[in-house]
Amino acid sequence: MSVLVLAEHNNNKLNEATKKAVTAACQISNPVHIIIAGDGCKNVAKDASYISGVDKVLLADDVMYKNMLGEVTSNLLLDLMGNYKYLVAAATTNGKNILPRVAASMDVSQISEIISVIDGKTFQRPIYAGNAIATVESTTEKNVITVRTTAFEAAKQSEKNVGIEEINATTNPQLSEFIEEKVSSSERPELASAGVIVSGGRGMQSGDNFKLLESVADRLGAAVGASRAAVDAGFVPNEYQVGQTGKVVAPELYIAVGISGAIQHLAGMKDSKVIVAINKDEEAPIFEVADYGLIADLFEAVPEFDKELEKIKK
Repeated sequence: MSVLVLAEHNNNKLNEATKKAVTAACQISNPVHIIIAGDGCKNVAKDASYISGVDKVLLADDVMYKNMLGEVTSNLLLDLMGNYKYLVAAATTNGKNILPRVAASMDVSQISEIISVIDGKTFQRPIYAGNAIATVESTTEKNVITVRTTAFEAAKQSEKNVGIEEINATTNPQLSEFIEEKVSSSERPELASAGVIVSGGRGMQSGDNFKLLESVADRLGAAVGASRAAVDAGFVPNEYQVGQTGKVVAPELYIAVGISGAIQHLAGMKDSKVIVAINKDEEAPIFEVADYGLIADLFEAVPEFDKELEKIKK
């Protein structure tokens, strides 16, 4: 009943989401093997070999896997799945792109974004934008599963490493070609893994006003996020979006500023440990999930908050 976990990485560093997927995999069955597919990624494989719960690391090191194209990587996984009952990956962009291809090729239904493992065949996953939790049971021998990583703790590092087995690359189907990747650079933490997030909504009124939030975020060592309304209005880039169609986050502290709390946004942040809401509309739905709420004009409250943080930092 072995489990194969697809690792998320950038060829240099293992993504924290992979460790959370390993935690889920260990709850499903064992042994747990992890596949590193990339180019020049031996250091990633070495890091993965120290993850607690992993019994073996498979390394497919070839230039064709450099950007984890769906068509290429899914072919590799299909070849490997003859030896595994489960294929597990974090519900990241890559996981959502690659695993459905594998599931379709294997003629099985993918079980998406699980948040709990009841047993090796039964899982829980959110539906209706997180307003209900469905318990689903698999009836197939092979299972393809993505994991909502905010629901699982990251696997610990082990003092001892496991073996790394290098495997041969599969044939490149030549169905797609990587052109370029445009990545915004920031000294702030990455949104999906940040411990503190300061998010703005339509109430920010313009992109320039997000500088108010950026100042607070920098003092807190936080990431900056946004609601879909703020993104659609062009205030901030798409990568800032938190919600059902953006990033699903669960930081220690989530500060929502000028966000009304549409159901799609709540689905992406309601698992945060502490939620603070600032909004002048006392009827805003965000207050229903907030641990602390401040009914105030954000253009007065946020600068005052920033000044108090500055005093503390001094």
